[in-house]
Amino acid sequence: MLAFAGAPFAPVAVQAEDGLAGPYLAARHASIFSDYEAAANYFTRALLRDPGNPALMENALTSFVGLGDLDRAVPVARKMVADGINSQTAHMVLLTDQFLTGEYTAAVADLQSGRSVGQLVDGLAVAWGLVGEGEMGEALAEFDAMSEQPGLAAFALFHKALALASVGDFEAADQIFSGESGVTLQATRRGVMAHAQVMGQLDRAEDAIQLIDAVAGRDLDPEMQSLRDALAAGEDVPYDIVRDPKEGLGEVFYMVAEALRSDAMPGYTLLYSRMSEALHPGQIEVLLMSAGLLEEMERYTLATETYDKVPADHPSFHAAELGRSQALMDAGMEEASLEVLRQLAKTHPDLPQVHVSLGDRYRQMERFDEASKAYDVALEIYGEPNASHWFVYYARGITHEREDRWELAEADFRESLELVPGQPQVLNYLGYSMVEMQINLDEALQMIEEAVAARPDDGYITDSLGWVLYRLGRYEEAVVHMERAAELMPVDPIINDHLGDTYWAVGRQLEAQFQWRRALSFDPEPEEAERIRRKLEVGLDVVLEEEGADPISVANDG
Repeated sequence: MLAFAGAPFAPVAVQAEDGLAGPYLAARHASIFSDYEAAANYFTRALLRDPGNPALMENALTSFVGLGDLDRAVPVARKMVADGINSQTAHMVLLTDQFLTGEYTAAVADLQSGRSVGQLVDGLAVAWGLVGEGEMGEALAEFDAMSEQPGLAAFALFHKALALASVGDFEAADQIFSGESGVTLQATRRGVMAHAQVMGQLDRAEDAIQLIDAVAGRDLDPEMQSLRDALAAGEDVPYDIVRDPKEGLGEVFYMVAEALRSDAMPGYTLLYSRMSEALHPGQIEVLLMSAGLLEEMERYTLATETYDKVPADHPSFHAAELGRSQALMDAGMEEASLEVLRQLAKTHPDLPQVHVSLGDRYRQMERFDEASKAYDVALEIYGEPNASHWFVYYARGITHEREDRWELAEADFRESLELVPGQPQVLNYLGYSMVEMQINLDEALQMIEEAVAARPDDGYITDSLGWVLYRLGRYEEAVVHMERAAELMPVDPIINDHLGDTYWAVGRQLEAQFQWRRALSFDPEPEEAERIRRKLEVGLDVVLEEEGADPISVANDG
């Protein structure tokens, strides 16, 4: 299986067009850059010339699955199995297709005869297949047998509870969710929602509400909030987490994808999430996962298409739109990204997260006045500030500072520090700003020293410490921290420029010129680049004199 990296596809010249080399090389190139559509097309063309090639089939299959195109994947998977090729991806595709078409007996027989996706998937798929066959007793026995295997008890019992609930045995499902079986299940978001729905079916709405409050707290996502509101209103809450074996297997693939998410390559994890999508298209969390994985691989068009699958009336629609906006932004489509957030702010005006995201987008685009206004709305909706709001005050402080509204900026930074004392980002930004403004230098030094103590390996914060020492005329001390910052961030133009200034201040002029040249090589902003060139021409002392600033010697004497 190819390991898909993440970068936009660049077309390549296809040589030997009538042979295998051209399509194969083009397919390989597309695969390396995670361009599933191009890879699928080129691998298909290559297969027409060499239909029995196992590597071509494996990679074509992976490309089809990456696209979410199961119709094109199934024939390739069938041929691979018929040819005796042992492919986990092919087995995964055929198992999914069998469940989608209701061929549960064949699926169980294939798994029991040795066709394998993996130990966990195989065992749970057999059990869910038996549910599909109507053999509930055998299915429960299969879940129980799995629960006795080391490390699998929680997974097996969770799915046993889902299976029981799917056939209406809510009391038995509740016993498992409640831990009465002797095994306490991990309180995942999906598990809490499933248990709450089960208790709703048992007319235990108050217990369900208590469960949600105890595990998820009061700051609920919209879908969980919708469930809680329905329970509180005495509405008939349906059980719809997993309603049949098809959705049960979808939950298995989703569970595995979640487990893989933090460790495996995103392209591999996507295989599982795409299978889950096919089996349980109404499971919005898996759509969001697939879209997020595609973003990681920089496949932004596919990511936005996946986000678009979330219905506008679903409680998680706003989360999908936030993701779609980010994908568009990452693809360089700033205005389209902004428009998504603007519309979302109109359709979901009461969600502070939407306005925070809108403020962040305006801030990224350096439209600071509009950013400040968006943060204003978010903070008004939040009401009484608490620790979780520190970043919004911090972000609004940045926009006020960029608007030259220092009093407002400082107030926001200090409010952020009131909410989360010692927050390194805020300490650094506030301290650095005061250094640049040449005010409160002693306090600025104290703040930045505290920030460095909290994050000693952060190059930007270490640079801030060196810079405040430089501003205070403590040049020898500044050199130590500037050199450390340059080690941590060796290609940052600002840090290299600062190190050059500090070298100049202690008389190491050749080294200063070297650092300024390095800074220029890292593409600084045009205005900064012009200043660096001037320093290389006439030296820092003359530049400071031209700018009306105190010369180095005077600052040092102070």
